[in-house]
Amino acid sequence: MDSAESAPGRLGAVLAAPRSGVVALGPHGPWLVTTPGQARAVLTDPDRFDFPGDVSRSGDLSASRGDTRSGHVVFAPLDRDQVASGLAVFDEEWPAALTEHDRRTPGTPYDAMVLLRRPVARATTAAVLTGAPDAQRHAVADLVLAWIDALAPVIAARRPPGRWSRARRREREARLALEDTLAETPALPGTPAEAAAVLAAGIQVPIAAGAWLLAHLAQHPLGAGEAVHAVWETLRLTPPTWVTARITTREVDLDGQVVPSGAVVLVSPLLLGRLPDLVPGDVDGLPGFDPGRWRDDTRRPGAWLPFGAGPHACPGRNLGLALLTHLAEWAAVRHISLADHVGIDQSRGLSPLPCRFRVAERTEPPP
Repeated sequence: MDSAESAPGRLGAVLAAPRSGVVALGPHGPWLVTTPGQARAVLTDPDRFDFPGDVSRSGDLSASRGDTRSGHVVFAPLDRDQVASGLAVFDEEWPAALTEHDRRTPGTPYDAMVLLRRPVARATTAAVLTGAPDAQRHAVADLVLAWIDALAPVIAARRPPGRWSRARRREREARLALEDTLAETPALPGTPAEAAAVLAAGIQVPIAAGAWLLAHLAQHPLGAGEAVHAVWETLRLTPPTWVTARITTREVDLDGQVVPSGAVVLVSPLLLGRLPDLVPGDVDGLPGFDPGRWRDDTRRPGAWLPFGAGPHACPGRNLGLALLTHLAEWAAVRHISLADHVGIDQSRGLSPLPCRFRVAERTEPPP
């Protein structure tokens, strides 16, 4: 499996940046913050660092949308009952997805990025749209997946596609179909457009995170009681939202580095998760997958901000962690093996390319 450290392009440039403070990645930016204090300052101060308004170009589907100059509203974190509703649906849909795959294509490897789509989508819509009937939630889940698929080539394009290009038309049609259905949904959180963005984040990000989790566990079987630790280690090494952007609203001084107004400032959980001040264990071993490192309670899991921080922090954090933990617990009592080499897709966040795996029942207890 490829490591993020070996990846080319923007991913490699961010990881290769000096950990010395604010770094300009080009002659006119973007600017990358490389310390935890700077990252928190950027994410928790919407007065100076505004949230990008166009999700189709920022690629940041990780967080809620807040009440900054771009006109966004803040979404409250999902409560315990919402998380429980989502988990119940996932625990029904995940084995059903496995069974359906075996019925349609017996003996073939599972593709994690495909297999997780419906279970995660239905679990997320169940948690967010608690006032809607099952049939309507299922319809919304399918439409969110269709919008995510249509959005992918727009985000991945090297240059923004033209307004009337085929990619833009498909994205617009998928988004409007989703928003029309959401407009008829009872007790909708926010406007249809706002709810669509939150649902897309709450579906696409856990799908990628779950696929990374299975890829890691195929090479590093879990010991007893390590499911939660494996989730945190996955989010450290391969956070799906590996970089998030903010726009300066005026000239800003960040620890002596002057960043101009209107500049793009990046925070990278991927980079922060490699800082020895935030992560226990041997510094030289930080790139390696080691859930056991989190048995050391001198460091706080999540200090590298995989769910963001401040008014735009991910409202589905608790549901995402719960879904991934259930997935890790399922994998812990089975033998997971990779059917192909796992590469890295940077086109829309960070996802495995591909993650095809096989499953066998485990006859011995976890170590």
